[in-house]
Amino acid sequence: MRPGAAASRSLGGSRAAGEERALTSVAAGDMYEAEEPQDLPRLWHVTLSVSGGEAPLKEVRRGLEQLAHDHPFLLTSRYANDHAEIRYWEEARDLHDAAAVALRLWGEHRQTAKLPPWEIVGLEVIDRETYHQRIAEGYGPLPATPVGVHPF
Repeated sequence: MRPGAAASRSLGGSRAAGEERALTSVAAGDMYEAEEPQDLPRLWHVTLSVSGGEAPLKEVRRGLEQLAHDHPFLLTSRYANDHAEIRYWEEARDLHDAAAVALRLWGEHRQTAKLPPWEIVGLEVIDRETYHQRIAEGYGPLPATPVGVHPF
């Protein structure tokens, strides 16, 4: 028996050597037949973490304040000279849409808000129910108080 032949048979039946196995998947947002359509937007709590080379604290703060002014949905930002965390609520149809908006936020506003050239290093997107469940159980991100831009 040639190497890999047993694995080929055990993983997908009887494929010939070099024959590709067809992959199937469900596209993001696809539903099962029994599910009701979820076209209504929902609220998602987003935490975006960015970091990079050191930048003057005053410039980081000014950039985050400008971002908050341009987008009043931002709840709070915490910052240091080499990283920042932005938390806000996003209204979107599903998690994929909320995450896509979050992943574009920093890059699309770097020029207009004069943000540091940092990269996104973390992203958490959770639905409203999960956010409130975490708070009730005493873990997870605390409610964003005080609202605004603050040092770590």
